[in-house]
Amino acid sequence: MNFPLIMFLLLVATGAIWLLDQFALRRYRAPQAKEPWWVEYPKSFFPVILIVFLLRSFLVEPFKIPSGSMLPTLLVGDFILVNKFTYGIRLPIVNLKLFEVNQPERGEVMVFRYPENPSLDYIKRVVGLPGDRISYRNKRLSINGAEVRITPDGEYNYIESGLNYVITQRAMERLDSRIHAILINPDVPAVQLGGVRQFPFRENCAYNDNGFSCTVPRGHYFLMGDNRDSSSDSRYWGFVPEENIVGKAFLIWWNFGDFRRIGNSIN
Repeated sequence: MNFPLIMFLLLVATGAIWLLDQFALRRYRAPQAKEPWWVEYPKSFFPVILIVFLLRSFLVEPFKIPSGSMLPTLLVGDFILVNKFTYGIRLPIVNLKLFEVNQPERGEVMVFRYPENPSLDYIKRVVGLPGDRISYRNKRLSINGAEVRITPDGEYNYIESGLNYVITQRAMERLDSRIHAILINPDVPAVQLGGVRQFPFRENCAYNDNGFSCTVPRGHYFLMGDNRDSSSDSRYWGFVPEENIVGKAFLIWWNFGDFRRIGNSIN
């Protein structure tokens, strides 16, 4: 469902009725006559829809985390807020950037339109910037030839969909100045080669049984989930074009199952 498009159509419809009544219909009504329902309701909803549309389009937008691909940073059921202007002001619906604000940085958690189906929003962590050489072999990430430092941090166990109990190793990873937790399952290969698809700039990547290496093309980004062995990400479906960026995730604003998560910033 394309919610921004639905909001835009509602805004146009209610705004048109408000304008029609303001400049035409009201002059033909008796001074004390009640507005017909088909005028009263759209006029009442128009300012509300306008405010919501502007907030969601240019300031912040709420999202719900549907899967465990970003564990332990984000839990299934977390409601998060996404900063819509930090990477540039964009026209809603068409997502055309009007002017630049900041560029994505390694380690930031980004919401973007899934390249294979732009009607879906995905959330992952920025690992590679345009021009970076990304390598992930034997569960160790390297960027431009330098291995990313990780520190073991015990075990992390969780229940996957279908009541499957998963035992993983937790580690703290540093991407530039940002430190965050990741999960590694030693029983799962670095890349499941059967899941790798054909995608634009696939020739920039080389895969084998130990993992992969890719050069990020200009105007694109490489993203991975923090739950490294349970994440559908750039390893499988490729690079994220700049025009697919939605915004930067920055806050957990609600979780029905754990009120302690409310108000936590997203690192």
